[in-house]
Amino acid sequence: MAITQSLCTSFKVNLLNGLFNFGEGTSQQFYLALYTNEADLSAATTAYTSGGEVVGTNYDAGGKRLTINQTPVSTGTTAFVNFDSLTWTSSTISARGALIYLHNGTTNPAVAVLDFGSEKASTGGDFTVTFPASNVSNAIIRIA
Repeated sequence: MAITQSLCTSFKVNLLNGLFNFGEGTSQQFYLALYTNEADLSAATTAYTSGGEVVGTNYDAGGKRLTINQTPVSTGTTAFVNFDSLTWTSSTISARGALIYLHNGTTNPAVAVLDFGSEKASTGGDFTVTFPASNVSNAIIRIA
């Protein structure tokens, strides 16, 4: 199996179809689910899946809700949006990557796959996913 970082192709199509709203005051809930190296996640991922998802202390299936810290803006010809870091406290978790998805209770469409580059773990401590700076070069979701 493999985890390949990318914006999901289905996200791009759904964005053009008006499914996603990252703007201020949105009622949409975006989640981050964690995955082991047994997961198969890539640009072809279309929705949240429990296949290969982390099982650990203080980790619930489906992950945790993200908070948007940078509503959509643009610099030059690139638009971007970003999230606050997310922490699972007092957790025992081992994860290789993650999936950002729209938690809508039905189809849970995929947004982006994150590859941590190696297995990351916590043992009875905090497991934190830190997002990069909220700018045109580093924000986690950038559309050029």
